[in-house]
This record gives sequence, structure tokens and C-alpha cells, in this order.
Amino acid sequence: MPHYSGPLLTRPIAEALLAARDAGMGEWLGSLDLARSKGDTQLQADAWQWRGRHYPYPHALKDRTIYYWDGNEFAPVSRYAGSLIKLIPTEWGAPTFEIDGIKMLPTSKESPFEDARRKVALVEPRGKVVLDTCGGLGYFAACCLEAGVTRIHSFEKNADVLWLRTLNPWSPDPDATASGGRLQLAHADVSQAIAQIADASVDALLHDPPRFGIAGELYSQALYDQFARVLRRGGRLFHYTGSPNKLTSGRDVPREVEKRLDKAGFKAQLALDGVLATRC
Repeated sequence: MPHYSGPLLTRPIAEALLAARDAGMGEWLGSLDLARSKGDTQLQADAWQWRGRHYPYPHALKDRTIYYWDGNEFAPVSRYAGSLIKLIPTEWGAPTFEIDGIKMLPTSKESPFEDARRKVALVEPRGKVVLDTCGGLGYFAACCLEAGVTRIHSFEKNADVLWLRTLNPWSPDPDATASGGRLQLAHADVSQAIAQIADASVDALLHDPPRFGIAGELYSQALYDQFARVLRRGGRLFHYTGSPNKLTSGRDVPREVEKRLDKAGFKAQLALDGVLATRC
């Protein structure tokens, strides 16, 4: 899918554009791509101009919502197909996303992009072939590309999440010059697709599944055995688990993951908000 290149609005940005116009200013300096860049926007009485195109002033935008120009109006970056999937702005610029109101990326202390960068650094992707099992918005993939990965195979099961990626300027575009053909993004369920990956053909692995209660198959011994099969000896794996409340869930998911990875042939230990493991 081609990536969107038009403006992205949030309620504060729309209000800033209107305030600048009402103050009699002829231009407004700010970001219309979620803080990826900053530039001048030309202001007129009934429209504003950005990158050579004119757009109407939006009104009554909602909080915690990102809007894109669909050709007729500014529409929310959200879809409903059994579940409501929505791109959510953050104070850091890089957005997170929600599925039925459940936030899928941590944003309370730092940018989700910076969070991804710290985790990716644990597997040292430079010069390696990396498997990215649950691509999401693609922040792991973007950080791997930034770090000099040789090739990254990324899987994402949810078609609506892939659509979100095309509207998010922080998500890497496999066809962009900056990707250099190194990102291979597949619309597929990794728990099934991994059977087609050759033995010991991956140098490092990043696993960022939804929480256990939503996708238990992505925490299974069978999948971890497949991870051990495709990862070369000495290769590193980072498995995000989050920090579920043991008192309410009755489970210690990080420790369960650590034990299953050990059983699969890894040497595993808790790291950050997940498990770091090395293939024995």
C-alpha cells in the first residue's frame, strides 16, 4: 500500500491554525506530520496551504484522535471491523495505537519510538538478518533500519494495522529509498508463516505480541520451538511481555516466558519489560 503524504491534524494543531488565522497572521510555523518535520503553512481566510495544496480549516476535532485528508474532509485515522483500531497521538510525536481501547505501545514515560530503540539495541541488529514477528506500527523495523540491519523480515497479521502504518509518518515504508529494499513486510500470521522460514537463517529476533489474554498462541511452547529452529546459535531474541499485574491475573507471564524459552533451547533472562534470550 502506498504511504500517505498529506497533512495530519490533531485538535491542538487545528486550534493553533485557527488561532493564527484569527490573529491576522499570514503563516503558521509548526508540524503537520506528527513532529517528523516543521515548516511554514500559508494561511488564508477560508483555507490554508501546505506543500502546494489547499485545505479547509477543520472544526470540532476530538481529543486523542489523529485526522488525515481523505480527499473530501479530515477523517479520523481509525477503522472498525469487529474491533476498533485507532492511531493515538502522544506528546512525543510518534503515535501509539489502540485496539478496542487497549493501548498497544507504552507511552507513559517516553516516546514509543525511543522505547523501541532501546529494545532493538539489545539484539544488536547491525549487519544482521532480523525476524520481526509482530510488526505493529513498525517501530522495531524502523529502529533496525536506522541501526544498519542487513535485512529485516516483518510480519503483521492485522490488515487494519497495516493500513495505520500507511498513514503514520513514523512507520517505515518498505518501498521508500531510505529502506533500501532491506524491509520485507508481509501480511501474515507469524505463528503459521514461520514454518516456511529456513533453519538457522535468522541472526536476531524481535517478538512484540499483544498481551497473553488476546493472543495466547504467540506465547506457546510450539512457537518458541520454531524460534529456536530459525535462529542461529548465539543469536539473540527480545520478547516483549509488559508487566502484567500478578495479583489480578494470577500469572507471572515474564517468568513463564523465560522458562519456555529455556526449554526451547535458549538461555533467557528478564530484561527491560520483557525477556532477552540467546540461542544455545
